[in-house]
Amino acid sequence: MKIQKDIEIIDVCLFLTKSKTLIIPDVHIGYEEALNKQGILIPRTQFQEIMKKIESIIKETINKFKEIKQIVIIGDLKHEFGKISETEWRQTLKFLDYLHKYCKNIVLLKGNHDKILGPIANKRNLQVIEAYEIEDMLLVHGHELPIVVPPKIKTIIIGHEHTAVSLREGPRVEKYKCFLKGKWKTNEKTTKDGKKKIIIKSRTLNLIVLPSFNPLIEGTDILKEELLSPFLKETKRSALKDFEVFIVGDKTYEFGKIKSLLRK
Repeated sequence: MKIQKDIEIIDVCLFLTKSKTLIIPDVHIGYEEALNKQGILIPRTQFQEIMKKIESIIKETINKFKEIKQIVIIGDLKHEFGKISETEWRQTLKFLDYLHKYCKNIVLLKGNHDKILGPIANKRNLQVIEAYEIEDMLLVHGHELPIVVPPKIKTIIIGHEHTAVSLREGPRVEKYKCFLKGKWKTNEKTTKDGKKKIIIKSRTLNLIVLPSFNPLIEGTDILKEELLSPFLKETKRSALKDFEVFIVGDKTYEFGKIKSLLRK
């Protein structure tokens, strides 16, 4: 399903059809190990699920679009803030090596969980960067606002929020991962060029928010829970209600605007 012109939803990922770029959000490798350390006992089978999911997404993408020229992981590839565990080393490198079989150009964006991703990236000669421009789009993780949005940018794509919605059918309530698409307004800024003051006026851009890739992380219920990303927190509630919702189930479902779900 198209979420915007030249941007296709593939499961919980996006594919930019012009540049043949696959965007992968918030994998959080090592999340179940972190839960185990907190005393939450779940079987460590999630990495197998992650590998099955990425294999399915890559096969579907190549089948539909013939090739993937570039892969961008849009932050939070691994989960732990502190030291890299042996499991994280092994699983993260295995994940990157699998991607490399299908695409040699891999871009790692820095998320708030990626404080020590550098040593893993260095093992595969990859760099970890803050933001990535492609076509008329800016890709950032979403935990911080960019200092300046370049003039050519018309769309910003973020992860971080792990967007989801809860839907009720009779007495049963089930949470689904979802994409959001709406409008985001930049703040007006004053800067200096030598002695000359320059005012950068605010402008309205498209904003696309991706759900979490990790099967264990259901996400933030946008209808009920407090939002995390400053992109969404700084958006007026009236404007946020006009964001379109695309729910991920057995396929992608277009559910209209947030305000229509609030009435249900």
